[in-house]
Parts: sequence; structure tokens; C-alpha cells
Amino acid sequence: MPTIEYIEKTIFDIEGGRVDFVKAGKNVRSDLKLPNNYIAERQTKNNASVAHFIERLKKQFPGYDFIVYKGSGEKARGNLHMGTLRDTYE
Repeated sequence: MPTIEYIEKTIFDIEGGRVDFVKAGKNVRSDLKLPNNYIAERQTKNNASVAHFIERLKKQFPGYDFIVYKGSGEKARGNLHMGTLRDTYE
């Protein structure tokens, strides 16, 4: 069973952006274990919004919300395109 920390790293490696798991408005501890890792055959499309990406994450990890960050550490808005988000990490 992977930890939240490992899942967040997997998401970063596949999607190119940093996320935090949130439950009841609070960041979830990184040592918490979940039954499944993030599953994706390829990156979310560049023209997909961050809001769409978060909805995909919620389907894989029900009961959790997510914060997505830009490369600068700012929270990404939901209407930001994933391609633009990835560019902030370069």
C-alpha cells in the first residue's frame, strides 16, 4: 500500500505538477497509506483545465480533495490549462 507521499511523487512524475491531498480542509499526512497508487497511462492533455485534472483525481481517490501548485508554489486556479501549469516548472 503506497503512502500519500509516494502517490504525490507519482502524480508529479506523470503529470508534471505538484499536488497535495486534502481532507476536511486540512493537508493529509504524507505517511498515511492508501490502497492504490495513481493510475494513468499518460499525462492529462495540455489543454485540459486544472479543475478537470482535480475531478480525475477525485474519481481515483474518493473522499479527498486536492490542491494543485504552480512551480512558484502558488495554488493553481481551476481554469489554468495543464500545459501552462507544466511550463511553470521549467
